[in-house]
Amino acid sequence: MTPDASDALVHDPKGGMPRLLEIMRRLRDPQSGCPWDVEQTFATIAPYTIEEAYEVADAIEREAWDELKGELGDLLFQSVFHAQIAAERGLFTFDDVADTIADKMLARHPHVFGDASNAKSAEQQVQDWESIKAEERAAKAETGVLDGVARGLPALTRAVKLQKRAARVGFDWPSTDEVLDKVVEEAQELREATDPDHAAEEFGDLMFVMANLARHMDIDPEEALRDANAKFTRRFGAVESALARQGRRPEDSDLAEMDSLWDAAKAEEKARG
Repeated sequence: MTPDASDALVHDPKGGMPRLLEIMRRLRDPQSGCPWDVEQTFATIAPYTIEEAYEVADAIEREAWDELKGELGDLLFQSVFHAQIAAERGLFTFDDVADTIADKMLARHPHVFGDASNAKSAEQQVQDWESIKAEERAAKAETGVLDGVARGLPALTRAVKLQKRAARVGFDWPSTDEVLDKVVEEAQELREATDPDHAAEEFGDLMFVMANLARHMDIDPEEALRDANAKFTRRFGAVESALARQGRRPEDSDLAEMDSLWDAAKAEEKARG
């Protein structure tokens, strides 16, 4: 692309995907690009990719539809960034990325794009999806039951995925009661831990069992914890507001007073329903 054509494209407000790809190429240009963008690698960009995905989820949770477009753009830019690095290394291009996911969607939806019957329940289609994914893992020599569960997932999410995989082959507690008993057992082992390393191990075991309990109760542990974080933020904000009305801050108070204000905020929330 000539310099003039490149400039025209990057400044075209309706340039779409080609415009974004050209902007990324220009940002990564070793001579004229942005020094920060040029020095990035797959590894340094990965944390931003995860962060942007969470910001998309946050906008959806808050129903901030005006923000969602921008957050989805930020997440798309992460894919473009990784693809540009890959292209520079001769690994693959953005078009390869798009073609790969398109091929995958065709393969995983034979009831839409192929000859398979579409007269199935959502549950049956999920089972078919899992069978197709199992075939894909086998083709990649991922023969273990737990192979292919991404290590970069949030820990609670990965724990649930690992447990679901194991449950498919019968390695699972028969009911929620047994999981609750295991929670009590792991909590006691954490109480009895004798050193920091042991305590960390037992804490991890307890968190893993809590993720299993969430799965048995059909609860998304990440979502449940996000809700708990939001509730804590809201109620602590009420504590701060109550103190502020007296011209004070939390550091001017003590635990007993703040606990009382917390209980008041909790009671007010429950009264509002």
